[in-house]
Amino acid sequence: MATHRSAEKRSRQNEKRRLRNSSIKSRVKTGIKSVLKTVEAKDREGSKSALAHVIPIIDEAAAKGVLHKRTASHKVSKLTRKVNALSEA
Repeated sequence: MATHRSAEKRSRQNEKRRLRNSSIKSRVKTGIKSVLKTVEAKDREGSKSALAHVIPIIDEAAAKGVLHKRTASHKVSKLTRKVNALSEA
């Protein structure tokens, strides 16, 4: 347990960040699931719109430092490949 004022403040800040980060990660995961669900259903238009909806969410998570920028890029790339493969088939 923190005993100094600065350590107590740091503890409060860490708790706020933890809650914010978990909320953002949850939004990212939910968005990815929605894209994958539409891809599995072979819904071309639905998957394109879901992808367009989730890309800004992933980019926002990277901008806030919740995800590393390369991790965000990998996630976007992976989803885009799946949606494009559905469009080509």
